[in-house]
Amino acid sequence: MCRTDSLPEPPEGNHRRGGEDVDPAFTALLEDSVEDLYDSAPCGYLSTLMDGTVAKVNGTLLDWLGLRRADLVGRRRFADLLTVGGRMYHETHFAPLLRMQGELRGVALEMKTAEGRRIPVLVSSSVKHGSEGEPLLIRTTVVDASDRRAYEEELLRRRQDAERAREEAERTRAEAEEARRQAEADRERLADALAVLQKSLLPDTLPAVPGLETAVHYHAASPDQLGGDFYDLFAIDGGRWAFFLGDVCGKGPQAAALTSLTRYTLRAAAQHDPEPRAALTALNSALHERYTAGGDPRYCTCVFGILEPGGDGRTTVRLASGGHPPALVLRADGRAEFLHTPGGLLVGALPTAPFTSATTTLAPGDTLLLYTDGLTEARTGPTRHTLFGEDGLLAFAAEHTSAAPRTLIAALAELLRGLGDGLDDDTALFAIGAPASEAPSSEAPSSEVPASQAPGSPASAFEARPGDSAHPATRHPR
Repeated sequence: MCRTDSLPEPPEGNHRRGGEDVDPAFTALLEDSVEDLYDSAPCGYLSTLMDGTVAKVNGTLLDWLGLRRADLVGRRRFADLLTVGGRMYHETHFAPLLRMQGELRGVALEMKTAEGRRIPVLVSSSVKHGSEGEPLLIRTTVVDASDRRAYEEELLRRRQDAERAREEAERTRAEAEEARRQAEADRERLADALAVLQKSLLPDTLPAVPGLETAVHYHAASPDQLGGDFYDLFAIDGGRWAFFLGDVCGKGPQAAALTSLTRYTLRAAAQHDPEPRAALTALNSALHERYTAGGDPRYCTCVFGILEPGGDGRTTVRLASGGHPPALVLRADGRAEFLHTPGGLLVGALPTAPFTSATTTLAPGDTLLLYTDGLTEARTGPTRHTLFGEDGLLAFAAEHTSAAPRTLIAALAELLRGLGDGLDDDTALFAIGAPASEAPSSEAPSSEVPASQAPGSPASAFEARPGDSAHPATRHPR
């Protein structure tokens, strides 16, 4: 488009109406000569011979190029006013098409000024023919396209910026997705490694105890952390068996190291002196010397016991507890009662710690249940003030007093699943019972029983739910 200067609007009421003349002052503005209109037009005009030699040029184009009329007329061709690229395009495309078509409109070229500056222009040309139809000259209109070029360049720049931003966002998204996939793969590998390590801290199988049935279940609160609950059952001599269940402080690798030390210490102590209080005293000395005395207090709660099966189908159980929740005895006659061992302190917290013991007898149909406080401290309401608690466990046990160990553990595992997010701590369950008849139950194992599975419960012993809960200071603070 040509650059145009706005003409003033004619005064109101003075324009032509039904043959009336416009205002004289306005008319005077329009009394320009043809030469002045041509020379001062808002567009550049020039006429060239058919070979491109400039024959006529207006002042507007001369001003744009910074040239004198004498420098162009008869001396230079139109193509000489273009940049190198423009000259090439003019010679190969513009001029041939113009001769063929007689007219070209709005062709984008670049002209160069006397100072070497480039001016983007839009060129329209037409061929003037003589009376015989022969081409005489070329008339060309040149429009300054600097503003248009700047606008187009700005649009292009913004489009390129938007494209770069889109590519960057896409690259960021792809990197985030790759990082997410990598993190998920790392998490799966970590979970697998932790599951393997967790299993290494627990017995793969429990040995079959003549005249008794055993069952265990383990719930891991998180697949990303090693739990601190532990249990074991092993023979001491031909007629006695040792068992224990406990919970170490903390989570992760340090808790795993503490669990490993605890298990092997109790196994060694039982071989030396199987008396329950002596075994816990030995464990207390080992943990205190290894951790607490060196400024890294670590401790655990633990129940340690000895089984002495009798020939009459009854089994004597002697156990001691160090800060652990009391064992629960389910009687065949329908009673459920805690076997309290008051006064037992956290194992490893002090150089010396008193431990009390208790004795009971499992008659046919009786079951001894050991558990960690993940069960009793599970939330049954929206806050930490509503816990399953020992009363809830006692009421649950009262409804299952006739259940064999495997059935009892399966029912408790189902209870744990029903607690949902309220179960946010590791939980270990261990049941030992005498069959209802003196003869071994037909369901009693003839070989080792998998330690991580109770009949009727899910195949996996490790259920994962995030979160840890806090134990009371009188039991086992985490």
